[in-house]
Formats: sequence, C-alpha cells, structure tokens
Amino acid sequence: MTIGILEVNLVDAHGLSRTDFLRQGSNPTWNEKFKFRVEYPGADKQPKLILKIMDHDTFSSDDYIGQTTYVSCVLEQGVANGSAELHPQKYRLVGSTQNYCGDMQVGITFTPRVETQTYAQEFGGWKESQW
Repeated sequence: MTIGILEVNLVDAHGLSRTDFLRQGSNPTWNEKFKFRVEYPGADKQPKLILKIMDHDTFSSDDYIGQTTYVSCVLEQGVANGSAELHPQKYRLVGSTQNYCGDMQVGITFTPRVETQTYAQEFGGWKESQW
C-alpha cells in the first residue's frame, strides 16, 4: 500500500444555478488548494473524488447546488511515476435530480510519500519522537 498526498485545486465555477444573488453568484472564483492524505490501493477498487457545491447561508442551512464525481487513475499514475498531475479542467455539475447545474474547474495532483520512519508517530502533521 502507498500513502501519499492528494492536492485538489478548486479554481472556479461557471453557470451555477440556485445561488444567492448577493454573494459570488453564479460564477464564483476560489483559487484554493486542499491537501488530503490518501492510501492507494484503498478499500474502493476504483477511487473517486466527489466534490459538492453548497451555497452558504447565514441564517438558515446551506443550500445544496450540485456535485461532480471524478474517477481517475491519478493515484495509480502517481505511484508508477513518482507523481501525477491533472491540470485544471472543467467538470459538469449535476443537481439532486441529476440535472445539469453548471461547470466547475478543478486540478488534481498526487504525490506518493515514502514511509521510512519507524520510530515516530504523526500527530496532526507533526512528528513526535519516541526517545
């Protein structure tokens, strides 16, 4: 099993339906990166990434806008090649009734991490030695 870092770059979205008028509206721009620790191969034979878009509400629960499911061999390619990158590209968003509700631009990178330290435990990104 290989453990590595999956970096998801959320760039922007276009043509979102059912958004509040006063916020970023139907064409938000995020340009934010998120990192996740992942294992490959995992329990799921075909790894997938599900990205859900929610409209933030202050005085009520957030509204579900739509989601995209990305199935990729980026983990397999990363293990084989030392890393793998999928440059940002558009993915279709679908709503709860499987209707088209906009596009989302996302980039994904996977970098395997070599697990060689046997005398340390990891706590929230920090290493604590066992002296």
